[in-house]
Amino acid sequence: MPLRSWSESAQSNADAQWDNFDPTLYVQKNYSTVLSVDETIISIVRAHFSDHFRRVSGPAVRGIDVGAGANLYPALSMLPWCDEITLLDRSKTNLDYLRHQLAGHDDVWEKFWRKLCLENAYAVLPGGPWARLSDVAKVELGDILEPVDDPGRWQTGTMFFVAESMSTSTEEFHRAVRHFLEMLAPGAPFAAAFMEHSQGYSVGSTWFPACDVGEDDIRASIGRSAESVRTYRIGRPGEVRPGYTSIVLACGFR
Repeated sequence: MPLRSWSESAQSNADAQWDNFDPTLYVQKNYSTVLSVDETIISIVRAHFSDHFRRVSGPAVRGIDVGAGANLYPALSMLPWCDEITLLDRSKTNLDYLRHQLAGHDDVWEKFWRKLCLENAYAVLPGGPWARLSDVAKVELGDILEPVDDPGRWQTGTMFFVAESMSTSTEEFHRAVRHFLEMLAPGAPFAAAFMEHSQGYSVGSTWFPACDVGEDDIRASIGRSAESVRTYRIGRPGEVRPGYTSIVLACGFR
């Protein structure tokens, strides 16, 4: 599908066709193999969480993956550390996909887990990843643009390709980032990934909007509610799909 201009594809999150999102097709297109960009993201996030939780012990850890959709590896990256993981999404089709994955995961995710297992905490996880994920994860309907009901509820979190990939609105982008961070307790480690300068994307015949933000915009938005933030530019323009300049990964602490 040809790229669209902002004016042709201008949409709010509420206007996008989320219940027509095809998670099976999305996984086939984006995660059938572990791309080099995925390996780099996994290695950075794996180290970020491992380094933190080796040093910090305490009560039960609750994690959240915002806009979990059709990507399990953000949740898997939190798995050794969490007693509970919330998989939050607003799309009915994505929620159904996630429920099916907890009942019996697709083989494609085994390859991503093996990359995480290069860190010992993942490799020695008692009972293996899939039984544990089924035990600790719960799928929940939610909209990141809605006010946060219970600020500080979660002690770690991920948000991959969500804030910039649901609307053309800069205001909605910043609101999504702010609400994600408001969900986390002070000091909570997080990882968030973004498609820089995204022009939108298609899943099958359905077009979904995106917000054109750069690394400086991402850093500024996150920096309002976080500390010790490091950003990483990963991959080449168009390496994953057409219509963006780079992946920006941000790791830090609420």
